[in-house]
Amino acid sequence: MGLNRAWRERSALVACGLLLTACTATDHGTRTGEPPAPAHGSNGSPAGDESLRAPGAQADPAGFPRTTAQARALVRKVIADPELIGPDAERGTPYESDPATWAVLDDGCTWRRERLPGDVLATLTRHFEMPDGHGRTARLTATVTVHRTALQAAWEQAGVLDEAMACPQQTLRPGERLTGLRSSAFAFGEGSNDYSDDELKERGQCRDERGGPYAYFWTQAAFGPVVLSTSSCGGRDEDSDPFARSASASMVRMLGRAKAEIGGPAARRTGTSAPGAGAGGA
Repeated sequence: MGLNRAWRERSALVACGLLLTACTATDHGTRTGEPPAPAHGSNGSPAGDESLRAPGAQADPAGFPRTTAQARALVRKVIADPELIGPDAERGTPYESDPATWAVLDDGCTWRRERLPGDVLATLTRHFEMPDGHGRTARLTATVTVHRTALQAAWEQAGVLDEAMACPQQTLRPGERLTGLRSSAFAFGEGSNDYSDDELKERGQCRDERGGPYAYFWTQAAFGPVVLSTSSCGGRDEDSDPFARSASASMVRMLGRAKAEIGGPAARRTGTSAPGAGAGGA
């Protein structure tokens, strides 16, 4: 994603060892020029532990979108709206990103919008605002991206880990910066991740025209070819930041919607029972 390719390929191979389900998904697509995922145990897990994944609790390739129109329809069904974010959430300005572009981190650790690459069928980001109780406004985002294959979604996840290593400080846009970023990754069955193929989390601080630093939280999960993420910028104490909890719960609820649309029978049954799913989860 605009970073040094040799570094990306090295870190992506490491990441695939963590993102076990996505990197061994039941499709055969691969991004041109990228190395194949490394070999794993008999069930795709480095430890060979069959208990990490319940049989059938996966995305169903038969239900994957094949066209841009299908993918855009899926994005609209899955992505959060203000009601899903929380009772005090309102539409931000702008509310939606240009669906013909997506965010790319360049070599200078600055985010910019570029046209969609060939492996992405559709993507959309929505922006929200919530009062923080101190006369300021917290900002939250939700993004849903649909790749052509689950393996390509895994490569996006791997690239995120690369970005965190290369850019612990990032510029969102003029006057808005992220600092002190630190990331973690959890395959299915690791940590508290019992609801997605893999989950990434990032914490740090954000600064913008309102001032700062404020607590920054970002989480991203994959389910088949769908990658979902939410972020929050607001609050002083990141360990008890209610906006981080709202962002995390919203991502899980979006994941429940994705499971209801493209999950196998077991995934559809559990799509709304993940932690924090609650009302509006499917």
